[in-house]
Amino acid sequence: MRELRPGAARIAVLVDPKFPTTERFLSEVRVAASAVGQQLIVLDVSSDREVETAFTTLVQRGAGALHVGGGMLSQRERIIALAARHRIPAIYVLRDYVTAGGLMSYGTSMSDAYRQAGIYAGRILKGEKPGDLPVMLPTKFEFAINLKTAKALGLEIPDKLLALADEVIE
Repeated sequence: MRELRPGAARIAVLVDPKFPTTERFLSEVRVAASAVGQQLIVLDVSSDREVETAFTTLVQRGAGALHVGGGMLSQRERIIALAARHRIPAIYVLRDYVTAGGLMSYGTSMSDAYRQAGIYAGRILKGEKPGDLPVMLPTKFEFAINLKTAKALGLEIPDKLLALADEVIE
């Protein structure tokens, strides 16, 4: 997002505080923001009705971009529509947002995660004890960009970002 909006003084971070990985996600985002001197506006969203309020707040507080954390897939359509209406460029943790019209995503490759789960299931079916298996963390990540959304927002995607993308949706 900083490559796309280098002048954004504040970036809003939309999270579901009840989602299991939110604490870790926020910790990592705060460390990254601190390293580059980026201001964050963290907005908790626990229900559908809080989504609209969060967007009102981020606009009032002058957010130049939005980072949407995990746990809000059920609100995907609404979040994408509000980001478009308020003309806020947003990055998401799941590629599903980009295929639904979101601007861009960077996160764990779900197909790779499912493959790893299948390998684990196979090992268990062959007799290994689940407690003896090592904890696996994601090793493959995907970056996707929706050029149609970028155009609607009046954004020019730098060639550097397009070259890094695993998928570009036109």
